[in-house]
Amino acid sequence: MWSVPEAALTTQADTPAKVEVRDLSVHYGETKAVDGVNIDIPRNQVTALIGPSGCGKSTFLRCLNRMNDHIAGAQIRGRVVMDGEDVYGPDVDAVDLRRRVGMVFQKSNPFPKTIFENVAFGPRVHGLRDAVALREIVERSLRQSALWDEVSSSLEKSALELSGGQQQRLCIARALAVEPEVLLMDEPASALDPISTAKIEELIHELKNSYTIVIVTHNMQQAARVSDITAYFYLGKLIEYGPTARIFTSPTRQETEDYITGRFG
Repeated sequence: MWSVPEAALTTQADTPAKVEVRDLSVHYGETKAVDGVNIDIPRNQVTALIGPSGCGKSTFLRCLNRMNDHIAGAQIRGRVVMDGEDVYGPDVDAVDLRRRVGMVFQKSNPFPKTIFENVAFGPRVHGLRDAVALREIVERSLRQSALWDEVSSSLEKSALELSGGQQQRLCIARALAVEPEVLLMDEPASALDPISTAKIEELIHELKNSYTIVIVTHNMQQAARVSDITAYFYLGKLIEYGPTARIFTSPTRQETEDYITGRFG
């Protein structure tokens, strides 16, 4: 049915979960956006969320670092447990949670500051003032995002002068600078050209050695290329999830097969 990269065939089903989601539902007023989702997100792997527009993928993604807290009328029920701790527990600091669970958005959103200040922003917010330490963090983060070689001699240049692909990698570097454990990506390459998209996908492969990654994508080929686990959402429900090789070659649900083969959606 699909050609899946050989690396995806080695996904270990018994990889321990970094995040466990249980009976998660989200309402916006009277509208149910996510409906009773149960899923384990494995540590140091890439989990892709696929499905048609409006199916709840991005809403689910934002639940993992409580970004929906900022949406008026949003009601969240259920549990999101990271390393044994319910992230919606009364003692959880949402600001600290978003340090641990970073996010990269669909449209690159660099601050109107220098490249250096963009990456240093998060550590500064969290109280780091030591100039040497900041410079080390900036270099490390830019290297991790495969951008250092392109910008190392122009760190005082405005981030807004970078190309679209470079800006998105800068946003990834900015997220990495606060040393998250989980990285959420909401369509990170949808606005990029094929060359920039390939760089982002290569970067995702490298980053999963250090981070747990959850990516929303409408691109079936991209999901097949970059992910270890794929989850198919429809009308707010999780229809099916499992190793990407199985989902794309022998799904167990007819709805999943109809979507990935293009007969629906």
